[in-house]
Amino acid sequence: MAYAYDDQNIFAKILRGEIPNDTVLETEHTLAFRDIQPQAPVHVLVIPKGSYVSYDHFASHASDDEIVDYNRAIAQVCAQEGVALDAGEGFRMISNAGANGVQEVPHLHVHVLGGRPLGRMLARAG
Repeated sequence: MAYAYDDQNIFAKILRGEIPNDTVLETEHTLAFRDIQPQAPVHVLVIPKGSYVSYDHFASHASDDEIVDYNRAIAQVCAQEGVALDAGEGFRMISNAGANGVQEVPHLHVHVLGGRPLGRMLARAG
């Protein structure tokens, strides 16, 4: 699959201010906001402001400034939300990509989940 970006996806609309969000952190290249259907006490979505479909698209095409900003923003969200290892009990970070990864929104996003034990990530496939 090519990295075809759909500028009508919900995160693009959030970035344009067409849909409101509960912002946790905003930097030059990154926006972090609370998930509207949280799966844990801490459930924050972290998205780059650029038009990237998945992490591999971002890592191979984003500028160095975007990559550093995005990764540092994720660390800042973890610290701010009290789940970073130096302040909390840990977290899970998930980024789905493509059909097999069950990606629902074609804009790179990382879910930062924490605030409770999260259990195993995947069941073993037989």
